[in-house]
Amino acid sequence: MTDPSSSANRRSRIADALRPQLVSVRTRIVAAITATLAIGLLAVGTAVYIVERQSDLDQMDDRLRANLESARFIVSEGEAADDTADRRPWDSAPEALRAVVERMSPDDNTGVMGMVADEISLVPGVRLDVDLSGAHEFAAYLLDQTAGGEPIIGTYAEDGVAWRYLAAPLVVEDGTTTVSTPAMFVMVYDIDAELAEFNGTARVFVVASLITLAIVALVGIIVATRLLRPLRHMREIATRVSARSLDERIPVVGKDDVADLARTMNAMLDRLDDALDSQRRLLSDVGHELKTPITIVHGHLEVMDPADVDDVRSTQALTLDELDRMGRLVQDLSDAAALHGSAPVHLEPVDIGDLIKQIARKAQGIAGAEVERGKTAEGVVALDANRITQAMLQLAQNAVAYGGGRIVISSRLSGRWLQLSVRDFGPGVPDDAKETIFDRFRRGTTAEGVHGSGLGLNIVQLIARAHGGSVRVDDAAGGGALFTITLSARPADGPATPTSDESPGGSPRTEKE
Repeated sequence: MTDPSSSANRRSRIADALRPQLVSVRTRIVAAITATLAIGLLAVGTAVYIVERQSDLDQMDDRLRANLESARFIVSEGEAADDTADRRPWDSAPEALRAVVERMSPDDNTGVMGMVADEISLVPGVRLDVDLSGAHEFAAYLLDQTAGGEPIIGTYAEDGVAWRYLAAPLVVEDGTTTVSTPAMFVMVYDIDAELAEFNGTARVFVVASLITLAIVALVGIIVATRLLRPLRHMREIATRVSARSLDERIPVVGKDDVADLARTMNAMLDRLDDALDSQRRLLSDVGHELKTPITIVHGHLEVMDPADVDDVRSTQALTLDELDRMGRLVQDLSDAAALHGSAPVHLEPVDIGDLIKQIARKAQGIAGAEVERGKTAEGVVALDANRITQAMLQLAQNAVAYGGGRIVISSRLSGRWLQLSVRDFGPGVPDDAKETIFDRFRRGTTAEGVHGSGLGLNIVQLIARAHGGSVRVDDAAGGGALFTITLSARPADGPATPTSDESPGGSPRTEKE
């Protein structure tokens, strides 16, 4: 036969293998930070590159225009006369072109040439970055572009080159006639070479950005690891925690959000520990409470003489009484469990005076009860009338059982709180029992022949807590015990009801006898 445990382990391993691998929180944090920084650097780098590239292109045009103005000035100034300071017009356009070419101061990544008629006739005597001496196709292109006789600044991208050029036809006048020999001054910038310097800077920026991203990712991993270490400890502790071991707690380090989470987790573990401990005590107490009637019933049935009618009848009566007691215990346990649910009470507007009258009338039905109504508050608050009635009648039953029968039921509004009281005139509750009397299965020891599950006062406490209040017992003036349920006096929907000890006018709140 197949071992069920081995089959379960095998299914667990298969499920783990099929489960998608989750990306850790640390990885996601570091990836998000790095990606955000990368996007930011890319956006900044792209913007700077576009702006600077356009700025370089604009500077090329500005320098070409400056050279155009210089050429025009040289042509208009004329040439110097022999041995005099006077200047006279150029004899011909080629002479003016030669002067322009000689006087130009070319920049880096530039080339200069002079064209006479349709041919390249002049180039600078110094070597330039762009050699135009053999650029015949370019020269033919310029002749077509300057057919109108106007200077042009444009871009030439043919034959594997990309140039930004100035083509300026030169016209020399002697005042009466225009020299007809055509001449043209040409200056070019190598766009690729000019931008290559900035491209080098851009590459440096890219390398620096990659190094920055690597450093940020490394620092992010270190910081995320340190910050998430408490979370890993929480996971490990949560894995180790079981119903048998809730003693372990998460160490709280620092004052940040993670420390707050650790404190919250520890508080949750404390509540779980208390709940499990309460559950164990409940099971133990229930087992103890059920054991006694079961033992009694079992013992009497064993010794019962079936032939003796009287013995059978007495055993039947005793068995039914014990079964009734077990039934009451089960019902009380059911009521207590319902008060631990998600919606233990249903709040509705309730008139306090009418509620106390109904409770007092119902309490008169308790055997041996002598019910009096004390001071009664007037007003409408939100509470669960059925649950409050159940709690007050339980206190009345308890008072009759342990206090002799005479009880006083009263109520009062004190500030934001509603107090409902049941007073008896018995021996009272010992001081050492006042703290434990509301625990499960706690019974008084002063009354004889009192039977109960020991859950009555515990249910009263649960009802009070479900309303956001509490219950306590005090020594009453003149003797006896005073049980008081204190509830939050929530205003009900509808007309506003004052909840302070004084009315809006300042006079004390009145209470009816």
